[in-house]
This record gives sequence, structure tokens and C-alpha cells, in this order.
Amino acid sequence: MLSFWRRLPVMVRAVLTGGAVAIAGTTPWALLAAANLKFFWRVPWAVPPTALYLWLFWRYLQGAGWPRSTAEARRTQLRARGLSEAVWSWALVAGGLGLVSLVVLLGVMNQLVRLPQMRQPELAHLPFATAFSLLVMGSVVAGIVEEAAFRGYMQGPIERRHGPVVAILVTGTLFGFVHFTHPETTLILMPYYLAVAAIYGALAYLTNSIWPSLVLHAGGNVWSGLDLLSRGQAEWQASPIPGPLIWETGADASFWISSAALLIVGAAMVWAYARLARVARPASAGTNS
Repeated sequence: MLSFWRRLPVMVRAVLTGGAVAIAGTTPWALLAAANLKFFWRVPWAVPPTALYLWLFWRYLQGAGWPRSTAEARRTQLRARGLSEAVWSWALVAGGLGLVSLVVLLGVMNQLVRLPQMRQPELAHLPFATAFSLLVMGSVVAGIVEEAAFRGYMQGPIERRHGPVVAILVTGTLFGFVHFTHPETTLILMPYYLAVAAIYGALAYLTNSIWPSLVLHAGGNVWSGLDLLSRGQAEWQASPIPGPLIWETGADASFWISSAALLIVGAAMVWAYARLARVARPASAGTNS
């Protein structure tokens, strides 16, 4: 069996391993959260056992536990390297500008195409403390597990064999399809998920660490979740009620302002990523983890 596994292409092994990590990391939370919403829903009792499981899960990926023969490989594949203060700072600036660019891009897209509507009524009836606790826990699970699975175990091996562009495209496509478990998600949102994957994937590639993307991913999920909870709409929706498209009414001032803002913020993002590359290169030179 081991020899058969080693004969598989690197991309196949990376996709299977990353998928297994994603399933192992998210399934307990999905089951516990569903049960919490059904039983004793006024109390966020699913949070403590999920936090414990997530800690054990992270420890295992870092190399703890059996079998010891795979400990170093698990740690290397996780790609959770420590970073210098300078690399951290520029990674957060670059990634933050990337997320801002994405928000502005969504504003433009909302005037070009009709994006799907999204609601989250299962949290709306909960006490705020319970809804907030579940939302934060879900965001932390997504940030840790998805970055470990997609930017660590999956992107890393593909990146080393085929380069960062192929790695980010493959992991980004799979990252998008994973989110098709949400009934509102359709193919029209694939560019959105590819853009998210490019923002996080570029950070992982340039820093050789998943820490910056993990922090931004979890924080971004908290922000978008609170937005959904408070306004009843997803981050890609401009308003609860879809507005007219420019093909129907013509391009107005808001469209051109949003387009100009996208160019400006996008240029700042490219500059910040270039700066990050220069700062991170000496720190990551000669490392294989």
C-alpha cells in the first residue's frame, strides 16, 4: 500500500491528504454545531469540546502523537513556521489590502451580475452570546482547518513540484467547490473563492508559513459572519434587495467610483505583496519547512 501511494502523482497525493485533513478537522464541529442548534440551543455547549478537539488536532498536525515515524513529515506539511516581526507586519498589510480589494471587487460585481442571496436564520433566533460564540468558534475552525488543509498539506507539495501558480489554481478551485455545500453557492461565485485562495495562497508561498493566512482567514470569517448575523446578508451582497445591473440602467457614478477604487486598492495590494516578497526572501532562504 505504501509503495502504491508513493507511485501516485504529487498532485493527487496532495489533494487526497489535504482533503482528509479538511474532513477530519471540520466534521466534529459540524456535528456538534448541528446538535447544539437542536438541543439546549440557548447555551453554546458545543464550543468547549470543539476547542479541545481543535487543540488536539493541531498538535497532531504539528507532529505530536503516533506514529512517531510521520511526526516530521506532518510538521513539515503543516507549514506553520514562525515568522519575524517584519514579515508578519508586511504579510498582514498585504493580506489586509487583498481582502479590502476583494470587498471593493464585490461591489463592482454586484453591478455586473446577480450574485446569490444568502441567509442564516438558524442563528437569528439564538441569544446573542450563544450566536456570537458559535460564530467565532466556526470561524476559528475554518481558519485553522482550511489553512492547514489547503495552504499547508495541499498547496505546499503542489507548489514545490509545479510552482505557485498551478498550486494556487488547483487549491483555489477545490477550495471553492468545498464551499458549494452551502445551498446558496453557485458557479458564479467561483471567481470570488479563487480570489480568496489567491490572497491566502500568495501569503503562504511568500512567507512559507500558513500563520498570516490563518489569522486573516479566521478574522475575516468573524467579520463576515457578524455582518451576516446583523444585516442578514452575505459579504458578497451589496444589499438585501438586489439592485439593477449596469446593463439595464447604464453605468452610474457609483460604478465608476468603485472601479477606480478597485484599481487604487489593487495597486496598493500588488505593491504590498512585492514588498512582502523582498522582506520574506532572506528569512525563508534555505528552509524546507
